[in-house]
Amino acid sequence: MDRVSGSMKQVPNPLPKVLSRRGGGGLEAEREGFERSQTVSINKAINTQEVAVKEKHARTCILGTHHEKGAQTFWSVVNRLPLSSNAVLCWKFCHVFHKLLRDGHPNVLKDSVRNKNELSDMSRMWGHLSEGYGQLCSIYLKLLRTKMEFHTKNPRFPGNLQMSDRQLDEAGENDVNNFFQLTVEMFDYLECELNLFQTVFSSLDMSRSVSVTAAGQCRLAPLIPVILDCSHLYDYTVKLLFKLHSCLPADTLQGHRDRFLEQFRKLKDLFYRSSNLQYFKRLIQIPQLPENPPNFLRASALSEHISPVVVIPAEASSPDSEPTADLVDMDPASQQSLFDNKFDDIFGSSFSNDPFNFNSQNGMNKDDKDRLIEQLYREISALKEELENFKAESHRLGVQLRGRISEREAELAEQLHLKQQALDESDFLRTELEELKKQREDTEKAQRSLTEIERRAQANEQRYTKLKEKYSELVQNHADLLRKNAEVTKQVTVARQAQGDVEREKKELEDSFQRVSEQAQRKTQEQAEVLETLKRELTASKQELQALQSTVQSSLQSEAECSSRTAGLEQERDSLVTALAALQAELQHLKAARDSERESSSQRLETLQTQLGEKESREQALQQRLLDEQFALLQCTVWEAEQMVQDSLNRLEDPTHISCTSSADYLLCRALAASDCIERLQGAHGTYLSNRADVSSLLPCVALFAHLISDTILQGSATAHMAPMDPADLLSETCKQCGSEALRYLGALKDEASLARADCTAVRNCLSRISTIGEELRPKGLDVEQDELGDLVDKEMAATSAAIETAAARIEDMLSKARAGDTGAKLEVNERILGSCTDLMQAIQVLVLASKDLQREIVESGRGAASPKEFYARNSRWTEGLISASKAVGWGATVMVDAADLVVQGQGKFEELMVCSHEIAASTAQLVAASKVKADKDSANLARLQQASRGVNQATARVVASTKSAKSQIEEKDTMDFSSMTLTQIKRQEMDSQVRVLELENQLQRERQKLGELRKKHYKLAGVAEGWDEDAAE
Repeated sequence: MDRVSGSMKQVPNPLPKVLSRRGGGGLEAEREGFERSQTVSINKAINTQEVAVKEKHARTCILGTHHEKGAQTFWSVVNRLPLSSNAVLCWKFCHVFHKLLRDGHPNVLKDSVRNKNELSDMSRMWGHLSEGYGQLCSIYLKLLRTKMEFHTKNPRFPGNLQMSDRQLDEAGENDVNNFFQLTVEMFDYLECELNLFQTVFSSLDMSRSVSVTAAGQCRLAPLIPVILDCSHLYDYTVKLLFKLHSCLPADTLQGHRDRFLEQFRKLKDLFYRSSNLQYFKRLIQIPQLPENPPNFLRASALSEHISPVVVIPAEASSPDSEPTADLVDMDPASQQSLFDNKFDDIFGSSFSNDPFNFNSQNGMNKDDKDRLIEQLYREISALKEELENFKAESHRLGVQLRGRISEREAELAEQLHLKQQALDESDFLRTELEELKKQREDTEKAQRSLTEIERRAQANEQRYTKLKEKYSELVQNHADLLRKNAEVTKQVTVARQAQGDVEREKKELEDSFQRVSEQAQRKTQEQAEVLETLKRELTASKQELQALQSTVQSSLQSEAECSSRTAGLEQERDSLVTALAALQAELQHLKAARDSERESSSQRLETLQTQLGEKESREQALQQRLLDEQFALLQCTVWEAEQMVQDSLNRLEDPTHISCTSSADYLLCRALAASDCIERLQGAHGTYLSNRADVSSLLPCVALFAHLISDTILQGSATAHMAPMDPADLLSETCKQCGSEALRYLGALKDEASLARADCTAVRNCLSRISTIGEELRPKGLDVEQDELGDLVDKEMAATSAAIETAAARIEDMLSKARAGDTGAKLEVNERILGSCTDLMQAIQVLVLASKDLQREIVESGRGAASPKEFYARNSRWTEGLISASKAVGWGATVMVDAADLVVQGQGKFEELMVCSHEIAASTAQLVAASKVKADKDSANLARLQQASRGVNQATARVVASTKSAKSQIEEKDTMDFSSMTLTQIKRQEMDSQVRVLELENQLQRERQKLGELRKKHYKLAGVAEGWDEDAAE
């Protein structure tokens, strides 16, 4: 019950995650889902990669044993793994199984006992290997077998060995013999743990930082549960030895003490070495044992013993662990009490009073036995009460968990209701938005009417301005007239003043005349001349006076005219004043009408503006709410897309995905579709950024993007399974990088702060690299469209004929030059060689013509109603073989002519000419075979082609024969003369010849090997070029 309650208290959080899945469909579907998830987790935890087991996968396996209350699913999956053929796989199995025995359900031990014999056989099998993981697997399997046997014999011990002192006392059933045997079994158990510890350290190169490498961590990771087991076993062994020394003589326990001292030294050294490794420093806090072992011969030394405590930080259980609570609480601080006196309560504190002291047991009286029995009865009653409490606690936790399940279901239903309510509210908001749009249109109409009113007011203001200008003009004219009247009046006044001056002058003249007359009378004689002068002056004055009188008369006339004109102007002024008064009255009336109309318009405008402001605020609130709803929809869609891409990345790690294969062509198709989707996604993204109220175009693009990216990743991984190693690794890494970039881009879309900066250029680059790798993995055929095959056949046949004709012409030219420049044996040799080459060219020409006729016959008989191009496209493989053979014939003819030219010039080798001849024979045979594939066996053209082929073979034989004859004829001239050489020189030449023969033989062997490899490579490249299957080519 302690173990059950411990498991219940230590797993408060994970259990609801397991139980919550039972509220769904039927039990069968739940069971299938559970087995599927367990299979995936077990295969991920136990694989062939030399890395440490991930904590999250091991934790899932442990939770699975608690879910099904056993390990049937674990063993059903493990039994299908090749544990006997892969040492790393077996090592990681041992690690996971050790964790299950420690932290899994108690029934794991019962379900695993039946497989103990298989583990023993596997241990013996791996024990035959002395290198690598073989010896480690053998020792680890022995340890697991010992652990199962120990817990089978001692069912009171839980898998994680966490027990209180009271439970440890109860495990021995108050019998010293049981304690003695239990100590021996713990020694054996601890010995297996130490053996595994030492073997792992001895397999590592401690001179290097092995703890930071993946391989080193793979070997060191299983030592964490070993350290936990060793700390508990050491603590329990010390306590049991102190108890045994209090019950048995010291000589009897000498073997126990010796064995303990040996294990103490080993464990102390291993703990010290482990604590210095970087790998353990961040995962576990390893305790240090005391400098000296406990002195069991001194009973008081028990109080000095401190139980070693191993601490596992909650956040550092593994580098990739998730921030969830551990399945089993590894912190033994709760059981670190300093050895209370429960042993003394049961067995007594002295050696003589202990019930297991056989020296005094027979003398024990009846009262002591009764007290002991009563004490045991009381403890049994206490245990029963504790059991009832545990049952009640278990029932309470079950009810609580069911309540939490009901709460989660209610929350789920509430979330669904809220979602539906949000959708309804979104529809309502859309309807209200449409109404607001209509109201906005009405407001715009009111604004237009207000604009019309303002326009009319402006027109009235313009009329008022014109009237005002007219009035100003009239006022100005009136002022001008007044000024003119003043001027005329002034002129009349000046004229009157001038007339008064004339009269005054007249009076003065009269006075002067009187004075003159008086003077004249006085001076009658004397002043006669003066009188005449005065008369003349008087006459002039009279003339002037007459002129002045005429001027005054004209002035009077002008004054009369001015007076009449002034009267007219005054009348006109009066009329203008009357008109101005009427206009002012009309203007006042218009101003009053304008003011009243303006006041009413301003009131209506204020009312409309107030209503418009309220509607705009409501419209803005609704618009913002709609934007939030649209962005929430986008976030949900992006979350689903992330799940889709993450699922594809997780499937890459699934071992069952290894059997999936695909072709490079299909991968390119999916990559192209994904690239096109990215273009549409960018356009939809830009549209959404410009108008946040419309997300309809972005949502389907995001979903399609996630689907195509996931499909591309899976197809890329499947294609990598059929590709060579280097391109496969590169393709797999590129697919993973593509998934990571896609997740980063989707994360940017989900965050409103980074939405505008979201860029999928990195995803496009990854797709480009995937397409490049896919192009490299495609079978290489002729880079020609099928519609161009027919034209290409005709071109190649024409090019072959032209090459043969050119070669024949060159041979004729070389023959004429040889006849003109050579003589004797050299002329004979050249004529023989060139003549045989000429015959060979002629035979090849006949063969090519026969091949053309047969090809034309094949096309005409096989194309039916189709065109020749369609026939070539439909039979592309045969067409490509025909093109290849035709190219080979033309190339061979050209090379043979070049070789013959060099031989004739004395710069080439006869062997080159013979090889070229054989190559032409092989090429013509290929052409004949390609033409013969689709020909009728009774065709006359086929018979003619075969006859031409035999002619080519005969001509080739003649070329080879003439070349050999010419070679022998040339070499006869170089006869060796040894007559002048001594015996020593001949011996030396003989040795040199032997050395040369050996060198040439070795060189010949190497050249033959090289020729074989070249032919293999040529065959393989030709197969790839013509679209053969790569496996068949290899």
